[in-house]
Amino acid sequence: MTPLYAATPSGLLLVLAVMLPASAVLAMLVLGPRHTRRIALITMALGLGVALATGIELVRSGAALTYIVGNWQPPLGIALRADGLSVMMLAVTAAVIAATGIFARDLFSLDQASCDGRLATSFWMLLMGLWSGLNLVFLSQDLFNLYVALELLTFAAVPLVCLDGRGETVAAALRYLMFALLGSMLYLLGAGLLYGAYGTLDIRLIAGASQHGAAIHIALALMIPGLIAKAALFPLHLWLPPAHAGAPAAASAVLSALVIKAPVVLILRLVVEIAPPEAAAIAGQVLAVMGAASILFCSVMALRQERLKLMIAYSTVAQIGYLFIVFPLAGIGDGSAPWGTIAWTGGALQLTSHALAKAAMFMAAGIVAEAVGHDRIRDLGGFGRVLPLSAATFGLAGLSLMGIPPSGGFIAKCLLLTAAAVGGQLWLALTILAGGLLAGGYVFRVVDRALATPAEPLVLRRPIPLRLEIVPLILAVLAVALGFLPLEPFGLLQIGRPDIAGAP
Repeated sequence: MTPLYAATPSGLLLVLAVMLPASAVLAMLVLGPRHTRRIALITMALGLGVALATGIELVRSGAALTYIVGNWQPPLGIALRADGLSVMMLAVTAAVIAATGIFARDLFSLDQASCDGRLATSFWMLLMGLWSGLNLVFLSQDLFNLYVALELLTFAAVPLVCLDGRGETVAAALRYLMFALLGSMLYLLGAGLLYGAYGTLDIRLIAGASQHGAAIHIALALMIPGLIAKAALFPLHLWLPPAHAGAPAAASAVLSALVIKAPVVLILRLVVEIAPPEAAAIAGQVLAVMGAASILFCSVMALRQERLKLMIAYSTVAQIGYLFIVFPLAGIGDGSAPWGTIAWTGGALQLTSHALAKAAMFMAAGIVAEAVGHDRIRDLGGFGRVLPLSAATFGLAGLSLMGIPPSGGFIAKCLLLTAAAVGGQLWLALTILAGGLLAGGYVFRVVDRALATPAEPLVLRRPIPLRLEIVPLILAVLAVALGFLPLEPFGLLQIGRPDIAGAP
């Protein structure tokens, strides 16, 4: 009997991607608070190397990388598998985590009381735990193992929201926790139904089943809304803006850029790999409607915000909506392979460009708030004169959100717009255009404040070192640099995808 998965020689890289950050947490506990920052920075360098090596090996082999845990084939064992999309997310995660770590090191150093104190120590541990959970979501093939990864994400992300211990941030974290636990409960109920119906929780075994009954439809109807709550898609987005409003800038960067992407990627896998074609088509249409509503409603809400971080938070929910309109545009559910379409590539580029741009934006907002003492937009007139690099960061990242060339967001939205026009999805094409115009409204609102000449010069509460502003600027430049990629489907994203229910 041909095994479902064939372990590859480079599969150990997948184990390293998951276990390296987790081992860093254990080392921090053993060695104590004085060494947490050093351990985290060393781990980030090693993690970047692992992500790079995984990508190189995937491209070299032209096939998915696989590791069989304990050498037990599913359904008895658990498999880790990296295809093109997984490797792309591993690389983006490693880059953003590393940038966040460098940024947080300099940010904490502004306040000597917190430089090596409890706040910084907790941050580094939680960041490493979050990184391990993210990598496990992108690599695992077992639905219960994915549940464990999602819970690890939740219990690392929620404390990041309320690191300062203030009442309002604790309240926001508790709201986040309630939404996350509701989502986890729905997901686990669905996973239980699938196990009862198929006797396995392995994604490829369920996808390869010869017959699908009512259980899979009920399970998906539970699991997908649960994941939507974790992804903060409209109308289940109510936890995200308050959570970002009071969280440290470094925490907001990883929450917006990475944490909410994990359930999105898992929804994509459920719909593409597990759902029967008719169920996938219906789910895709419903998700597209919710995505379009998220783009329009939350863009308007972003325009109405008085605080910079709240504006960026609502923008996050709006930009996530673009990932959900990919489903009908890529032809998911019509029996064709979506991974060779421009919509699939556009969605992957949106994942990447949004992660880089939004991390840069939240870091820049954190610098402004740290330097000025607040983030009230109307009182930030002329901040570009005293913090020019942070103003440039916001402007460059805004190019990607608006979809203006030559940014990565332009390529992503152009591909989605083209797919909508070719597929006759006029309402989605209009939504994409309207979303870009609304994004332009709230981005230019901040740019206008940055370039304004205030009646009284803006006074900085404390000086900001140049190196602190450079980190988000680099992320914003990378988000723009993605715009030089060709307007065509990426071969990387197709590696390991066509054989979902076939060869290992």
